[in-house]
Amino acid sequence: MKKVLFVCIENSNRSQMAEAFANIYGKGKLQAYSAGSKPSGEINPKAIKAMQELGYDLSRHHSSSLDDLPDIVFDRVVTMGCAESCPDIPAKAREDWSIPDPKNLNDEEFRVIRDYIGIKVKVLIVECL
Repeated sequence: MKKVLFVCIENSNRSQMAEAFANIYGKGKLQAYSAGSKPSGEINPKAIKAMQELGYDLSRHHSSSLDDLPDIVFDRVVTMGCAESCPDIPAKAREDWSIPDPKNLNDEEFRVIRDYIGIKVKVLIVECL
């Protein structure tokens, strides 16, 4: 199974939703992780609500630090726009999606970001497998 890591700053919105979409679309094909360079310690209730609308329970996820990751080389590391805040993580390939942090957006704008992440994850899965 391919190992994919999604990284943002707080690990409370973008990377959590990306991990969720990877679990949905890549089930049995890849192992998804997410972490933050400065984790908030909680999942944003807006992210939980947005994923719940799609039938996914994000409330069972935990906001994690990069220090909590297993000591492995990931097949792909995807940063969400954390730029210089993301340290060098061992990976065979890496890319940055530069997705704006949706935490202060209204529900409709938040859904747009959620759906965009879902599309990006589908493309990533095709590229990885």
